[in-house]
Amino acid sequence: MPGAICFADGSFYVQALLKIRDFRSFLEIPLNSMKYSLLASLMLGFLSSYAQTKSWNGLDVGLSNIYRLSNAQTRSISPENFTGERGKGGRADTSDHRENQANARREARDLGQGWKVNPFVKIKHKQTFTLAEISGSGQIQHIWMTPTGNWRYSILRFYWDDEKTPSVEVPVGDFFGMGWGEYAPLNSLAITVNPGSAFNSYWPMPFRKKCRITMENLDEHEMRLYYQVDYTLTEVPEDAAYFHAQFRRANGHDPKQAITLIDGIKGKGQYVGTYLAWGVHNTGWWGEGEIKFFMDGDKEYPTIAGTGTEDYFCGSYNFDRLGKYVEFSTPYAGLPQVIRPDGTYRSQQRFGLYRWHLLDPIRFEKDLKVTIQDLGWRSEGRYLQQRSDVASTIFWYQTEPHATFPLLPGKDVLEVN
Repeated sequence: MPGAICFADGSFYVQALLKIRDFRSFLEIPLNSMKYSLLASLMLGFLSSYAQTKSWNGLDVGLSNIYRLSNAQTRSISPENFTGERGKGGRADTSDHRENQANARREARDLGQGWKVNPFVKIKHKQTFTLAEISGSGQIQHIWMTPTGNWRYSILRFYWDDEKTPSVEVPVGDFFGMGWGEYAPLNSLAITVNPGSAFNSYWPMPFRKKCRITMENLDEHEMRLYYQVDYTLTEVPEDAAYFHAQFRRANGHDPKQAITLIDGIKGKGQYVGTYLAWGVHNTGWWGEGEIKFFMDGDKEYPTIAGTGTEDYFCGSYNFDRLGKYVEFSTPYAGLPQVIRPDGTYRSQQRFGLYRWHLLDPIRFEKDLKVTIQDLGWRSEGRYLQQRSDVASTIFWYQTEPHATFPLLPGKDVLEVN
């Protein structure tokens, strides 16, 4: 009988039950290896059968389940299909002169409708453009875009369901790990940045009623934006939290105080990522400061305290190899960008760092605050309290409603200088 347990088609379990004429008598038999094996096999067979018959919502896709069928509906929004509706893509007409309806009409004048007539949009100075508006239940799975202009002056906002204030409010460059407005290759699981300035997000973003994504152009110049939002319409699990991201900048702060990366998070959720654009105003190593997570009522002292900036970003010993900073980009953490002085006007060192908590999310039940110390070295082996320029973008999931974000800094405070 134990040898028959290996059959996966369920026939053994049926045969075994048929052989047990008096099931009550079977239950009264003292537990032994044969009875234990039979009970375990029956349970495994039931669970296997249940898993195979239950409809899959199409989320949590990976190599191990990519072959499975689902009733989820794949959709995509771009300037060639603003609504993502079935059969509505590539219908722009070269004769359409409405704003953002046929921006490549000149290039496509010999080809006509059905060709590449409207692959991008133009966003004017101080204009907010709705990139996507989706009704129903589903999840954003991938976002690609390549914005022109000043990346710190282009503000991404995401609104879930019927909320009035955004759950994501971040300059587009910082959201994609390019806070200094210059391209650097970034290759991670959550964010990739590819040549020549292709921004990609793979953060899963579930919604239950509605999703709205906007881009505001604060620059005095018109910007051109190619973009695509790939999503699926499907049932969302009850325990799915909402994606959030917030930008802050500390520049010229009180050196005696730690920099607050995020504060005022209320609700249950998990902290999943940190991106810092760090500019140094002094010489020497700058990253001795510790990151600290204050959660669920922590006051003076945190529950989680790191040991140093480069340690938190999964590096060591100043990211230094043979007297030189070494860039790296991995699935979960990286230093993809080091901007070195050129001897004239680029006088300061600048760094871009990310740390994604994809396998080690920091879970909180009620509230969360995160700080980082700004420390370097001074004479006699003493820590130096610095005034670095630190622009942070923090990523987390939580239940709604979320606390209102601090007012986004104005254009002059956002400026990279």
